[in-house]
Amino acid sequence: MTGVLTFVLAGGRGERLYPLTRDRAKPAVPFAGLYRIIDFTLSNCLHSALRHIFVLTQYKSLSLERHIHHGWSLFSPAVGEFLITVPPQLRTSERWYLGTADAIWQNWYSVERFAADRGAPSEVLILAGDHVYKMDYRPMVAFHRERGADLTVGVLSVPRPEAAGKLGVLVVNGDWEVQRFEEKPLEPAPSPEDPSTCLASMGIYVFRTQTLAQRLEEDAADPSSSHDFGKDVINRMVGRDRVYAFPFERGNRNPTPYWRDVGTLDAYWEAHMDLVAITPLFDLYDRSWPIHTYHEPWPPAKTVHEEPGRTGRAVSSLLSPGAIVSGSLVVRSVLSPGVRVNSYAEVEESVLLTGVDVGRGARVRRAVVDKGVRIPPGEAIGYDLERDRARFTVTERGIVVIPKEARF
Repeated sequence: MTGVLTFVLAGGRGERLYPLTRDRAKPAVPFAGLYRIIDFTLSNCLHSALRHIFVLTQYKSLSLERHIHHGWSLFSPAVGEFLITVPPQLRTSERWYLGTADAIWQNWYSVERFAADRGAPSEVLILAGDHVYKMDYRPMVAFHRERGADLTVGVLSVPRPEAAGKLGVLVVNGDWEVQRFEEKPLEPAPSPEDPSTCLASMGIYVFRTQTLAQRLEEDAADPSSSHDFGKDVINRMVGRDRVYAFPFERGNRNPTPYWRDVGTLDAYWEAHMDLVAITPLFDLYDRSWPIHTYHEPWPPAKTVHEEPGRTGRAVSSLLSPGAIVSGSLVVRSVLSPGVRVNSYAEVEESVLLTGVDVGRGARVRRAVVDKGVRIPPGEAIGYDLERDRARFTVTERGIVVIPKEARF
């Protein structure tokens, strides 16, 4: 897509996903067995013909940078394509990023260098690297250009109670021009098409490049600003610049509109349960819009044993390459590469990351288990939450989260 420069914001601490973010950046957290969270945004860019992409990193970025280096070397510098990770450059200050707007401002030099080498981009597309969805960004850019907009914000129709206090909400007129922006209101304004829903910001922005430079410079000079797009920049632009909302449904590439911010442990677990439903809410099997990632050379998944009381069986589950279900039962769960579930063990409604070993006769229920954990034979996880809480993290929904390489 010509004329568009893309920034993917991938530097958040991900504190609400701790301990999964203890050793890695939030966009690098594994998801759906084979993938990292950032793969969904980058796959959308790939399928939308976006070939000029900066990924802004910050906290605990080694795992993320390694993944992008190994799995995303798809772009050809010989024809001007690139996907580059950019750590904080400290060009405009001696501090790390203060907010989403500050992250772009501190890297405005990258826009200037791009303009010097290839001509100024007409638009800057800004995306979050920690959401799960499938979207073609081209209709949104076309919508932006048709209306001569300074800013277009991607919006999703969300039941009002679900957005209350959690999501930024936009109020629009009949032509989708934004009349007001509310940052995480407790009483979201209703959508004009369905009063039971509201229009929530997805953290997807298309800016006219010149306007973005002006507004970021103003924001950087304001000592009272939190330097965030939602709280500060967009609010200043509404009523001053041409700001529009773009309905996600027009760019959605899933059978039904699906967008998840997996920024909390409960949301992360719930999104995995969406995948193991009889009819999954999110379709990983659409070959017209595959999710790209880095694949290690694991052997095929397998089930072992078929005898009375000892049958390797997986029901309504995702089994990644290298996973072995050996004389055990796995129900509504996601097994990542190299997971082994040993004889007489049971795993139910759980997410097991790479290399987890579930010992003989152990039981795991409603849990997220990070890489390399060895669950001892006969152990029980998710059956006595008070006992689990003394050892591990237990969420509001009662999901037990065991950190990377934990030992019992």
